[in-house]
Amino acid sequence: MTTETPRPGALRIPSMRPHCSPEEWEARVNLAACYRLVELYGMSDMMANHISARVPGEQNAFLINAYGMMYEEITASSLIKVDLDGNILAKPDFGPLDYGINKAGYVIHSAIHGARHDVDCVIHTHSWASMAVSSLACGLLPLTQTAMRFLKIGYHDYQGVVLDTAEQASLIADLGEGEALILRNHGALTVGRTVGEAFNWMHRLELACRAQLAAQAAGAAVQPVPQAVLEATWNNYQPNTRRPYGVMEWPALLRKLDRLDPGFRD
Repeated sequence: MTTETPRPGALRIPSMRPHCSPEEWEARVNLAACYRLVELYGMSDMMANHISARVPGEQNAFLINAYGMMYEEITASSLIKVDLDGNILAKPDFGPLDYGINKAGYVIHSAIHGARHDVDCVIHTHSWASMAVSSLACGLLPLTQTAMRFLKIGYHDYQGVVLDTAEQASLIADLGEGEALILRNHGALTVGRTVGEAFNWMHRLELACRAQLAAQAAGAAVQPVPQAVLEATWNNYQPNTRRPYGVMEWPALLRKLDRLDPGFRD
């Protein structure tokens, strides 16, 4: 049974809370919130794409969305727990829908969770802005202060729909120790030590892409910034020079969601 009567159009999903540790439940709430925020800020692609979060205390397990649900309806209980080999460890009763996971999402996210033990959250998007920039030979340009944060962003060449685990090695190599990656002719990917940190990276990457496209669409010459200033600005955004991303923003974003619709916590 659900904790409350579902709203019209909402799926009836039994609560997974009795089957989770308090730490896993908190991770589920944060991950569900991230799905809602990606939708809210215009970065979702209906039911495509994925956001994953490592299960606290379980290095080989992570949470990911059920393939078939829209981002705006993701809840803490609707998330599916899988291991790095793709085995489903826990999922709610979806009834006749019997949702599972998307293979492309598993291939990308399991690769990063397996290789980057410092990463707890991975976000992949197909926003119109990130897809457009990923298709430009110039890639992301340091035209704005926000874009300068991504001065050393990585790039991963397109190899087709990511269904083959053979692509995992090059994906990990291209991400390296970074926090953001442009998937050429595809979209964008960010990672973080927390869900809030990964969302902060993705939100700013999206803004940088949109600003670049707007500037290029104007057809006028852009104002260059000296390389030394670019480097200094990039350095101001590094972990050794500032607080971790999301520490201040994430609690405020959760309050925002609670005002709009607290159903993500179910």
